[in-house]
Amino acid sequence: QVQLVESGGGLVQSGGSLRLSCAASGSIFSINHMGWYRQAPGKQREFVATITRGGTINYADSVKGRFTISRDNAKNTVYLQLNSLKPEDTAVYSCNAGTFWGDFWGQGTQVTVSS
Repeated sequence: QVQLVESGGGLVQSGGSLRLSCAASGSIFSINHMGWYRQAPGKQREFVATITRGGTINYADSVKGRFTISRDNAKNTVYLQLNSLKPEDTAVYSCNAGTFWGDFWGQGTQVTVSS
């Protein structure tokens, strides 16, 4: 089992920045990749960014050049730096860990971008 706890969401003006954190605990050895997804009101959850155990990073086209995913292995934490935020980035952002046993999810953190 893997437990994920997100933090760092909030309210920010358009063009502003936030940094989200996702701290993992439990069976860390089983994690193959970690990433972020988001779900806006009335919309399906969508992929944002992911980083694999080997360090390969992928981003959704909508966030390339604005968001940066990184990790601190010593802290078992993955970060998502959100820059140049737009109102359409408003969503609940959830951390995901892909493991040998399947996917685990955090509780989510709200990001609201005002225009």
